[in-house]
Amino acid sequence: MEVVRVFHASKSYLLGKQRVDALVDVSLSIEAGEFLAIAGPSGSGKSTLLNLIGCIDKASSGQIFIGGMEVSRCGANQLADIRLHTIGFIFQTFNLLPVLSAWENVEYPLLFRKDMSRKLRSERVKYYLDMVGLSVYAGHRPNELSGGQRQRVAIARALAGNPRIVLADEPTANLDSKTGQEVLELMKQINEAEQTTFIFSTHDPRVMGMAHRIVKISDGRLVASDQAADTIRGIYSPFLGDVEH
Repeated sequence: MEVVRVFHASKSYLLGKQRVDALVDVSLSIEAGEFLAIAGPSGSGKSTLLNLIGCIDKASSGQIFIGGMEVSRCGANQLADIRLHTIGFIFQTFNLLPVLSAWENVEYPLLFRKDMSRKLRSERVKYYLDMVGLSVYAGHRPNELSGGQRQRVAIARALAGNPRIVLADEPTANLDSKTGQEVLELMKQINEAEQTTFIFSTHDPRVMGMAHRIVKISDGRLVASDQAADTIRGIYSPFLGDVEH
């Protein structure tokens, strides 16, 4: 079942008097349960595409559909509702609130859910902290946690609202190699167990090595898509090393 469709989407910005084309005529379909990597160098447009899918930004032209709804036409309140109920976010800088504990950081977005009782919130926070292996650190604040632990809190926070889609923007960029691999393996396990769709913006060969499919972007244009990851891995094979597929 299709959960995301990007149809001839473009995004332009004004930089002074100069127009910058961050994304140019991109079309893409993403199925439920995919573990997909949007790959490309810095400035290629991959984060812009992720922001459009995440309803953080709007396309200058074209259409974006999330779960069959055309979000290109939605107002600010509707977009906020989609982000709250349908999409989870994981960032390379973790984006945890420093004054809150791990438990409170995971719970915080759920406080805005009118459909969720205090009991259900508590159950979901406990469940996902257990899932990422951080139950014993529930009372710790971010500055008392390692980088890998903070990213695990961010993963629990992204999943606690039971989203259909999780968007991960360079989630391993600030982690050492071993920790980054552990975090990736955790997300892969969650993807397989929960059938949650994961969409990564990345230039990390380890992410590409685990992906079901790789979408490659260069200069704001889609240069390779809808190909099996095994086929396209050849492009990156000198960098993949011993990553297990």
